[in-house]
Amino acid sequence: MPTIQIETDELLKAALQLPQVELEQFVHRLFSLKARERTSVLSEREAELLEKIYQKPPADRQQRMNELIKKRQAYTITPDELRELIELTDQAEAFDVARLELISELAHLRNLPLDQLIRQLGLKPVPHD
Repeated sequence: MPTIQIETDELLKAALQLPQVELEQFVHRLFSLKARERTSVLSEREAELLEKIYQKPPADRQQRMNELIKKRQAYTITPDELRELIELTDQAEAFDVARLELISELAHLRNLPLDQLIRQLGLKPVPHD
């Protein structure tokens, strides 16, 4: 594979021109590649775990959740919308639990304390506004 030199500012400008979904996929792939680079050799399971750990919840689900939260805060939410918000909140919590289980499994595979692995991978909580 040929190597090219590109200035950081040029790379940032190019990345910012991507549609939001493509930009998120690019960042996800970049983090996955950097995580793989930081470890000497990844087992197939580690690679699998890393890919799942860096996945984001569906953007449309988060957007709908945010809309419903605003309606709840404005006291304009209907009973059906409140049920939907509760369901979306349950899904977001289940996503967080599953992600933590994956991180925990990876920490166990690498024989690292959980907090050390989280720092090593540069993981941040998934925001659920």
